[in-house]
Formats: sequence, structure tokens, C-alpha cells
Amino acid sequence: QVQLVESGGGLVQPGGSLRLSCAASGSIFSIYAMGWYRQAPGKQRELVAEISSGSTNYTDSVKGRFSISGDNAKNTVYLEMNSLTPEDTAVYYCYARTLYSDSYVYDYWGQGTQVTVSS
Repeated sequence: QVQLVESGGGLVQPGGSLRLSCAASGSIFSIYAMGWYRQAPGKQRELVAEISSGSTNYTDSVKGRFSISGDNAKNTVYLEMNSLTPEDTAVYYCYARTLYSDSYVYDYWGQGTQVTVSS
């Protein structure tokens, strides 16, 4: 089992910044990738960013504005969000991708944290 605790969400004005954190505990040895999804009302859940073995991926709408990073010593990943716009408003969910029996993949999810960008 992997437990994920998110923090850092809140209300910010357009153009502002926030940093989300996701701390993992439990069977962390099984984690090989972590990242963030977001979901806004009436919209599909969207992959925002992912980090795995030092490589990162971002959805096009956040490239150049968001940055995902990890601190292995703290078993924590961060999502630095800059130049925020109202379109970034969503609940952000952290996930951890795990590997079992060398071939089976399972994703764990954080509780979600609300990010609201509004003037």
C-alpha cells in the first residue's frame, strides 16, 4: 500500500504562483513514477505532469509554466505552478505508479487539493 498526502492548494490571482507537494509513504520501494492529474467541473480528468527516472512530461497547456520535481530523500514530488490562469482552476490529484511482480502496474491517488485562480 502507498499513501499520498497532498498540500499546497489554495486561492491565487491570475499570474500568481503555487507549489503543490505530494508526500508518499508505505511501500514506496514499489513506486517508479509520480505525477499530477487535474479535473475541473464538467471536464475530463487531465494529466498535467509526470516524472519518472528523471524524465518529465507535461501537457501542452502547462509547458513552460509548470515544473515537476522530486526529492527522493523525502519521498515527495512537487508541482511548481507559475503564471496561473483561471483555466488552471481544478482539483489536482497526485498519483504514484507502482510495479508489482515485475509486470503489474497499479496507481495510487492522493486526496486531491483545490487550486482556484481568480481575481
